[in-house]
Amino acid sequence: MAMLRFDDEGAKLTERLYASPDVVAQRDTVLARLAPRPGERVLDVGSGPGYLLESIARAVGASGAAHGLDPSDAMNELATARTCELPWVRLDEGEATALPYPDDAFDAAVSTQVYEYVPDVPGALAELRRVLRPGGRVLILDTDADALVWHTADRARHRRILDAWDEHLAHPRLPRILPALLRRAGFRVTGHHVHPILNPELTPDSFSATQMHIIAEFVPGRGGVTDADAEAWLADLRERADRGEYFYCLNRYLFTAEAQ
Repeated sequence: MAMLRFDDEGAKLTERLYASPDVVAQRDTVLARLAPRPGERVLDVGSGPGYLLESIARAVGASGAAHGLDPSDAMNELATARTCELPWVRLDEGEATALPYPDDAFDAAVSTQVYEYVPDVPGALAELRRVLRPGGRVLILDTDADALVWHTADRARHRRILDAWDEHLAHPRLPRILPALLRRAGFRVTGHHVHPILNPELTPDSFSATQMHIIAEFVPGRGGVTDADAEAWLADLRERADRGEYFYCLNRYLFTAEAQ
């Protein structure tokens, strides 16, 4: 499996993507459904640049605790800078399959766009169940790669680009089996929700405007895709926008569950 780079450059690009209005709206949805309360201990698995972690920390307040876990030093540096004025935030470097916390340590946990990157999802969910107290809440958001509608003129080239893009994930279609995996890990699934990211126009601050460049940088050399293919694909998308024909919609799937 090829992976995206989360070095300094990759982390800053992710930070820019997460600051887009589309991801801000997604974060609002996640917070509303997780509903962290004052005094709670909450874990963010794959906390990235720390936007969600900061919001959780403000919700639980100084009487609670907000822990963020990420394997990337660069991401943790961004999250540390974002939450440095909130002393009840703690950041740790680590993997979802080996959480560095004791049993029953948290009242709630959240993970957005993380488990699709983890080869051993059952192991990661077992770890999540271990660190949650009985009755603790969990919210997981991930994407099915087939839940993307993106208008292009050259459909065959577009398909090759997206197939190559799938290589950055361990599980491009994880939401289809995630509820069953949660149940097997000792959770009771309490909710299923869809959160769409819709860009009917190509604007500089839209999610797809940044994502298209991340994809174009990643796919050359994979699945027979060349640099020329990637550039032609970008040109195709820009032409759709110039002609007033741009359309992008990605569904993300959100599951809530309770530790049994």
